[in-house]
Parts: sequence; structure tokens; C-alpha cells
Amino acid sequence: MFSGLAFLKGPMRIESTMAEILVGIAAFFGLIFFIIFGRLSDRIGRKKPIIFGYILTLLMLFPLFWMIGSFANPELDKASTAAPITVSGPQCDFNPFAETQASNCGKLLSDLTANHVSYTLVSANELSLKIGDVKQDLTEYSWTDSGQRGELLRTALAKSGYPLGTITPPAFNIIMIIVASMGLSMLAGMTYGPVAALLSEMFPAKIRYSSMSIPYHFGTGYFGGFLPFIASFIIAKTGAAYSGLWYTWGIVLMALVVAWWGLPNDPEAALDEAE
Repeated sequence: MFSGLAFLKGPMRIESTMAEILVGIAAFFGLIFFIIFGRLSDRIGRKKPIIFGYILTLLMLFPLFWMIGSFANPELDKASTAAPITVSGPQCDFNPFAETQASNCGKLLSDLTANHVSYTLVSANELSLKIGDVKQDLTEYSWTDSGQRGELLRTALAKSGYPLGTITPPAFNIIMIIVASMGLSMLAGMTYGPVAALLSEMFPAKIRYSSMSIPYHFGTGYFGGFLPFIASFIIAKTGAAYSGLWYTWGIVLMALVVAWWGLPNDPEAALDEAE
């Protein structure tokens, strides 16, 4: 859900307050899924909803974000199709830790990423930028002044039909964005609804706090905390607005394998046996 909010505010350019309202509405109504699947896990066991939730997440993560993108800013989709951006050049390396990129190509990638536009990266001997069929004159770009470069780049993008201002989608599109976001809430409810009961059932009381909190905070703090950084790095390296989702997809796949292999079908019974 946080990724969805960042996606709406950033690449899709939805007005900030509107994006927060849309995700807030989806999250509010999506709360019912946590109750539904938590209660279902009381009947059929904790493992099944979690496993099926992970499988559905792997299948639906990209389509749901594609759905959000198509309804959030259709003009951006049209511009990307009509005037695709191609960056060609040597040493096109992007360093996420650097305040200023070392090469001119890296600076150009940083500028494009900052403007939340997709691009294709091609290795070549000479640095060039094409927007649609128009090759941009990079001799006017100041490689020491990011503000000047950004202004020239935004002007060129606007001429090619890229919508760079914030937008508020029409009513039907808003409804469809909420529906897709509720789909993300459903996936969260399937995998997270049974978790509170599951964690308390997996460990005896004398070690329950440390057994839950240490791995839980590793997962939340490190895997979750670095999500924006890693997703942004993947997007900058590939130029594709949706490529950052591969990080989430990979973590869910890992969770599926671990849960399928490691979770007992009846954690309470397994705990009783261990005791």
C-alpha cells in the first residue's frame, strides 16, 4: 500500500492530497479482508490463506499496478508509447549512493528518473538522447548545473507530449484506482490477517517475544525499510517505471518458499508436541 501511494504521487503525478485520499479509502475498506482471512484461518488453519495469498500476490502484483497506472495517468501512457525515450552512451552507470553521478550519462539517467519517465538504455560510443524520433541537442546541457539540465529536459518532454504537472483523475478513473488498491489490500489481508495468531501459536510463552520481534523487525526494518531505495535503484538502472516491483516480487517469492517449507499446518499442535 505504501508502494502504491509512492507510485501515485511519483511516476503517476497524482496530486498529493488526492493520492493520499485514494489510498486511504482503499486501506479503510480493505480492513475487512484482514478480518475475513483472519477468521478463515481459524477454520482452515493459518498456513493455507498465507500460501494462497503469496501465490496470488506473485500473479497479481504487476497487473494491479498496471491497472492503477492505466487509470491514474492515461496521458502518460500515451506519451510513452508515442514518444519513447532512448538514452545511448558509454559509462551509463548509476550510483545510488552518489550525490552527483560521475559520468554525463549517469547524470542524464538521474535527471530522467527525477522526472519519473520511462526510458530505454543502449550502450554506445557517444552520449545521445532521443525523445520519439527527435534527437536532443545535448551541447546545450550544463553537466555541472542540474537545475539548468532539468529545465531543458522538462521543456523537451513537454514538447513531446509528456504531462509533467500534477493531475486529478476523473471520477470513473478514481473508482478504478480504488478498486485496484483494494486488490492490494486483499492480498495483504490474506497474508497478514492470520499472522498475529500464527506468531503467538508458533512459540511457547517464555520465548515468544524475542522469537517474534527479532525476525519480525528484521523483515520490516531491513527488507521493508530499504524497499524505496532498492526499487528506485532498479528503476534508474532499467528505465522502466514498474521494474522496482521486482524487488517486492522477489521477497514474496522467498516468503512463499519459506512458508511452504517451514510453517506447520497446525502451529498450535506442533507447539504442543514440542512442549
